[in-house]
Amino acid sequence: MRVEIRGRTAAEIATNIRALVDTGELEAGDGLPASRDLAARLGVNRNTVVSAYRQLARAGVAVTNRGGGTSITRPACLVEEGFAPDTALRDVSHGNPDRGLLPDATTVRLLPQAPVLYGESTIDPGLAQWATPWFKADQPRAFRLTVTSGAVDAIEKLLAQILSQGDSVALEDPCYLTSINTVRQAGYHPIAVPIDQQGMIAAALREALEPGVRAVVCTPRAHNPTGVSLSAERAAELRQVLADHPHVLVIEDDHFSLLSTCRYHTLIPADHERWALVRSMSKFLGPDLRVAVVASDPVTADRFGTQISGGTRWVSHHLQRTVHAMLGDKGVRAVIEKAGVHYRDRNARFIRLLHERGITAIGDDGVNIWVDTGPGSDTAAVAAQLMHRGWVVRTGDSFALGTSSGAERLRLTVHELDDGSAALLADALLASITATLPAGALR
Repeated sequence: MRVEIRGRTAAEIATNIRALVDTGELEAGDGLPASRDLAARLGVNRNTVVSAYRQLARAGVAVTNRGGGTSITRPACLVEEGFAPDTALRDVSHGNPDRGLLPDATTVRLLPQAPVLYGESTIDPGLAQWATPWFKADQPRAFRLTVTSGAVDAIEKLLAQILSQGDSVALEDPCYLTSINTVRQAGYHPIAVPIDQQGMIAAALREALEPGVRAVVCTPRAHNPTGVSLSAERAAELRQVLADHPHVLVIEDDHFSLLSTCRYHTLIPADHERWALVRSMSKFLGPDLRVAVVASDPVTADRFGTQISGGTRWVSHHLQRTVHAMLGDKGVRAVIEKAGVHYRDRNARFIRLLHERGITAIGDDGVNIWVDTGPGSDTAAVAAQLMHRGWVVRTGDSFALGTSSGAERLRLTVHELDDGSAALLADALLASITATLPAGALR
């Protein structure tokens, strides 16, 4: 190796190697010196180098192969939500709400208000007044409200005020694509917590917390991609687990809130020290209205606020007032209520169509359904077959945290399909699965 690695501590060595990657002196695939050799060259203990390499691996900069040394890894390919680009096929992979069921912001009228200047409150008083009882009904404890530019912005800022690169975050597995990307891009270490049809598995969360997880991100209802919502019993089990870890930051991403047809059950213990409940407007007012309201404990809110109130990073009060006007409008609330029923009913109908064809799927809440393509199935091959039949779908491995949680699964967004198109897709799915089975195999 021609480059010179410097440092006396694990942090210094890791930082120096990351700088070499940033400048292009080290590239993907380049091997790093054996830990014993580098330790001798730097005059440090071998464990110091091992710790540095471990930090790099956690940050996704390097990978250590058993018996094969440590090498610089390629940046992870981030899979994004949204419509498939440049396709004429029918796209049921996108995860979007129904454009026709998003209310029109131009139908509400804003009352005159003096312009907001630097140093003033970062949250609109009217929106705060509306949102306080909304959150208090579900979190009857002391909290403060913060407004961010959507749920992703909220989760990024919440994690940043408590975590450093390499720190561990517990995430649901399978997991929402944007949560995976947020954690990996920041250099945190995702810890997979499997879910079942009642939500996060309590025993798995307990196991994840033992090594020192510092934050937990969970979707209490309408989990993406599965549509699962926490049951009251499971939420109680999770609260019992978290009671032994009062200083772990627990973030609930209640993205489907006003649309959900399932009850909200919290996993945050009543006396938990660090917590936040995030409610975005994206699914019911529209993804382009970049506003989320966050309720959190006062300490978290104070730290959170320092990242927003520096004079340039607050959310536009004009947007906040628009949100407040829309949420207080009877016509808009009627559209939201109609949309929630629509998603529930269309998903339920499509799941019945699949069951009639011997295909299992779930999706009790949310805009997506989670389809089981059968034991040993090759979902990439199934997706390719569906493309030949005119459909674009999302394979489940996109949502897996390096596990098999997405194996033999597809995520579909079908709520915009009429009855005829839904039947065509169900038939195409059955034909595609059948076409990929080994010769002689029966579904």
